[in-house]
Amino acid sequence: MSSLPPRPVIGILHPGAMGAALGSALKARAGAVIWADAGRTHATAKRAELADLIAVPDVAELAARADVIVSICPPHAAREIAEQVAGSMRESAVYVDANAVAPDTVRGIAALLGPDRVCDGAVIGPPAWERGTTTLWLSGPCAAVVAELFEPGPFDARVLGTDPGDVGAASGLKACFALQSKAMPTLWLALEEAAARFGVTDALHAELDRNGVDHAGALAAIRTKMDGKAWRWAGEMDEAADALAAIGVPDGFSRAAAELYRRAAT
Repeated sequence: MSSLPPRPVIGILHPGAMGAALGSALKARAGAVIWADAGRTHATAKRAELADLIAVPDVAELAARADVIVSICPPHAAREIAEQVAGSMRESAVYVDANAVAPDTVRGIAALLGPDRVCDGAVIGPPAWERGTTTLWLSGPCAAVVAELFEPGPFDARVLGTDPGDVGAASGLKACFALQSKAMPTLWLALEEAAARFGVTDALHAELDRNGVDHAGALAAIRTKMDGKAWRWAGEMDEAADALAAIGVPDGFSRAAAELYRRAAT
């Protein structure tokens, strides 16, 4: 890939909570950080305003202007966003897919946009406004160049590999991490629902208490974490399940978690 300008124009699709944080983090190295206004909500516009991002009319305009495009969206929309960008993306531009998707999904995006200009990204941690909370793992031919854009800054950017065959490695890491961060906690939701349907809730709680298990705390923690996010996490668990199935690892944990998050979102 060709090198980026000293002060590249960077486009964010789209500035949700994480996108706004990524956009803000990139301002120190960017000539401008832009986002596509068309069809976005007032809440998105407000986040972009607070992060001091510059609005452009639509995705086509953003793709035509940006030297680097960062896609950070709900997992189910990752491919669609890449397709929207494909027709207008500059030949020298870099595309960072920072979505929680399966390796095969990001490899498909690389095949669409060009494997030498797609960077596979995985954010592990919350939207970062200060150093020490969140790691951004990057893989693929553009990984090192993209990592430099985040230094210094609140996201700890780390490179997993820089070969074309490394596209998918960051997404694979994200899928593995999601097994413990998002799939395992849903065991408490399944346990509580099963006990209620068997009519043994009080007896189960008594046994858990007797064994020193803080079931109430665990339930409260997962319910608090997934509040307003369950619909998005369902999609992430679907992608994690696809990732596991593709390498022959049982995917039932993630499939069950996806279903439990979908129920919680309704």
